[in-house]
Amino acid sequence: MAYFSEFRDPVNSKIILDNIHKITTKNWMIMEICGGQTHAIKRYGIDQLLPENIELVHGPGCPVCVTPLEQIDKALEIASLPNVIFTSYGDMLRVPGSSKDLFLVRSTGADIRVVYSPLDALQLAQDNPTKEVVFFAIGFETTAPANAMAVYQAKKLGIKNFSILVSHVRVPPAIKAILSSESNRVQGFLAAGHVCAVMGYWEYLPIAKDYNIPIAVTGFEPLDLLKGIHSCINLLETGQYEVSNEYSRIVSEKGNVHAQKTLGEVFQVCDRKWRGIGMIPESGWMLNSDYTDFDAEQRFDVSSITVPEPEICISGEILQGLKKPPECPAFRKLCSPENPLGATMVSSEGACSAYYRYTQE
Repeated sequence: MAYFSEFRDPVNSKIILDNIHKITTKNWMIMEICGGQTHAIKRYGIDQLLPENIELVHGPGCPVCVTPLEQIDKALEIASLPNVIFTSYGDMLRVPGSSKDLFLVRSTGADIRVVYSPLDALQLAQDNPTKEVVFFAIGFETTAPANAMAVYQAKKLGIKNFSILVSHVRVPPAIKAILSSESNRVQGFLAAGHVCAVMGYWEYLPIAKDYNIPIAVTGFEPLDLLKGIHSCINLLETGQYEVSNEYSRIVSEKGNVHAQKTLGEVFQVCDRKWRGIGMIPESGWMLNSDYTDFDAEQRFDVSSITVPEPEICISGEILQGLKKPPECPAFRKLCSPENPLGATMVSSEGACSAYYRYTQE
């Protein structure tokens, strides 16, 4: 706990907060990209301690939240098939599809298992050679290298009964999409430290320059977030549009080059649909031509599944920073963690779950 207390120190937090108050002269809107940052901000009341003219809005940085409804339905279709062991991280089991979720499918007898690593799923495939083992590969740049390595190992070991349902998304194109929107209100970004730990922040440098916007790389503890906010406000107030690394104990500009190499070996960039947002060009990964044999979407012929997003759920607007959870007419009424209408209420990183848990709004 000594390590955590260092980054939750109230004395140092107050010093940074006082400095933020001193340098803030205008109205600013900053978006934190990661849902983990959103939860930390609400949990520690950071947004309540800032000057009134600083508004924090919540971005699309929750991989569960941005997985489109049709991708959930593809998972449900595959998981319902006989002779399939469908594996996933726990968060995904309660994400609603168009009519049910993975928990409900499991209750009817489907073999759906929670794993803690894609390599656990690969081991299941080795242990059950007569079964088709499928791993639901979701996530941003943080989880993609491990999923790529699982596929790489499957090919190397000649494991034929393993495949992944790919729903990987990339952060930089999402930032560009938000900034290119006519309805954009965001003036600065807090970039997700764990994503940048893998990818570095070299991809953000041209974004800051081209869109005239500051980006501060931050972690997830109170002091990390306050340093990121302070840096972003300072850059805004002085008219500087650059990337500031406030998570240097973890992040470097180049990132983890070995992880990036693994990604390049197995995946290729593709257009990807985001839940509630729509198609964002070059915002995802798909298996490249050397690894398509491990593509569950093709193996089980579910590519044609498409479904509309429910109109009552405004998660798309929340994920773009256009609205906040209490502005949804279903929030705390028709939508709750026990009866979620969308992934933003289910995920441990979802903005709706953060507001439900930490506020009375």
